[in-house]
Amino acid sequence: MTIRAILAGAGLVGLAACGGSGGGDYERSMAPPPPSPVMAEDAVEFDGAVGMKSASGLQMAADEAAPEPSAGEPGAEQYIAYRHSLGLTLPKGQVDPLMAAHTEACRTAGTATCIVVNSNVYSQDEDYASGNLSIRATPAWIETFMGSVESDAQKSGGEVTQRSTSAEDLTRQIIDTGARLEAQKTLQGRLLNLLERRDGELGELLQIERELARVTGQIESIEAQLKTLRLRVSMSYLDINYQTKVPAFSGSRENPLGQAFGDFFYNLSGAIAAVITAFAVGLPWILLIGLFLWIWLKLIWPRLRGKKKKPGAAS
Repeated sequence: MTIRAILAGAGLVGLAACGGSGGGDYERSMAPPPPSPVMAEDAVEFDGAVGMKSASGLQMAADEAAPEPSAGEPGAEQYIAYRHSLGLTLPKGQVDPLMAAHTEACRTAGTATCIVVNSNVYSQDEDYASGNLSIRATPAWIETFMGSVESDAQKSGGEVTQRSTSAEDLTRQIIDTGARLEAQKTLQGRLLNLLERRDGELGELLQIERELARVTGQIESIEAQLKTLRLRVSMSYLDINYQTKVPAFSGSRENPLGQAFGDFFYNLSGAIAAVITAFAVGLPWILLIGLFLWIWLKLIWPRLRGKKKKPGAAS
């Protein structure tokens, strides 16, 4: 068997293993495990023109799809990514300290358990503030933490006004990505064995090296995808929104009635200032128009009237 024949067989195995390159292609069956080296050696024989004489074993490995694990099958491991959301309404002055306490609790747990992804506080005036805290933590820790958040809100005189949980099933995507990774690693091992033999021509060895570089890149990309998917399962997200509770009657500018009373003198002075400004802008025009009227009535109009009367007096 020549190096070219073995390389062609390895290429076919790679195509069979990488039939589903997209991690999100849920309709494609999970890639089958590649055939063992012994089966590949016995089932594939090529002549000098790289013509396949007997490829029954390799064709079976390429065409036969392994059965997919059912989500409801007993004993099948599930990979679920969760995202939680809480909305808190708190009394005046409680947003900043409660949010700081929750942020510190996450940091105290350690980066292996909880990570602060985002933290923002917005304060419009002394009576109203809002904030947002986004963390990523282990599912067990988040369940306990959510209970303490609700308890902290009640102790501070506030309440939880919104709570939601969403789940995304990543089981099939993770299994499919893992199968593709194993297939690429098997192909990588066979290509390395071909390079170690070094019994082919220079062109064939260069072709093997190029194929090995491509497979190595595919392995690194798939490993990164698999790591990201597993991280989404092992670390859930939690978004907490904080806002100040505004009483029905208060001096806060967030309350329409309190804002109207608080802005009474401001609006009155603004209206007076607008009148004064309008008068100052219009005064020059009033004087100019008055001057033209005086010239018309005192100088021009009497002369026009005199010219009209002279023809009548002569008749």
